[in-house]
Amino acid sequence: MSDLVAMLTLPLLACLLMGGILSYLGIHVLKREVIFIDIAVAQVAAIGALAAHLLFDVEDDSLLSYLFSFLCVLGIAAFYSITRHRVSEISVEAVIGISYAITAAGALFLMGVMPGHVHAQEMLAGALLWIMWPQVLTALVVYAVVGVALWLFRKPLLAVSQDYAGAAARGMNVAWWDFLFYALLGAVITVAVRISGVVTVFTLLIIPATTSALLATGWFPRILLAWLTVVVAATSGLLFSYCFDFSVGPAIALCLGALLAVTATLVGLRARCRPETR
Repeated sequence: MSDLVAMLTLPLLACLLMGGILSYLGIHVLKREVIFIDIAVAQVAAIGALAAHLLFDVEDDSLLSYLFSFLCVLGIAAFYSITRHRVSEISVEAVIGISYAITAAGALFLMGVMPGHVHAQEMLAGALLWIMWPQVLTALVVYAVVGVALWLFRKPLLAVSQDYAGAAARGMNVAWWDFLFYALLGAVITVAVRISGVVTVFTLLIIPATTSALLATGWFPRILLAWLTVVVAATSGLLFSYCFDFSVGPAIALCLGALLAVTATLVGLRARCRPETR
């Protein structure tokens, strides 16, 4: 039992930190209908890390690597916000998909030509089970700063997420608030993908928010339900991984998917059993 606690305490803490803020951002993402923003931004962050490694031969957890990743994230955040505001012929989801394809190809190219590309591939996959205290503390600091910013600017960010066109019609600088949201999301993803990989981060962003949307409509109930989903899935996934010697990230993703499937089934059954009103 002591070995179990010692091995899983830090991974569980990291999952709860990541899931807590990612699930909240996921509610915004669903409202904005930019579902694949996570994997697109993650690929851009990876490009920055790979470029830092190629140019300066630094480790993926170095300050310079984080800085390069975040600068790339700021660039793509500006691109998405300007594109959504000024280009109406193409949906923002299409722009995100195209940018993901291009940056994924760029990442594969860099991994193929740079020395030490195997190590870079490990960074892209994440290493949640082997996380150390410095990584947890880094995530805690970054997420705390992002959390404070989300709280301070919650009203305009909520207004844009709820009704982009309406916010623009009221004279809000929607491009700026879009940029801020994508930049904050990018800061979270820049740290998270190094810990748990793209797949786990994507599921933590989208699935808890989707699960909560099946059960509630208000923001506060949805946040609480999303956090509860993260706690249950992270705990179950880590225990499953430990007991059956399964990869941690996919185990958590599968538990999240199972919770979503069960929730959707129960909601559907409840709707069928509800008496029809005449």
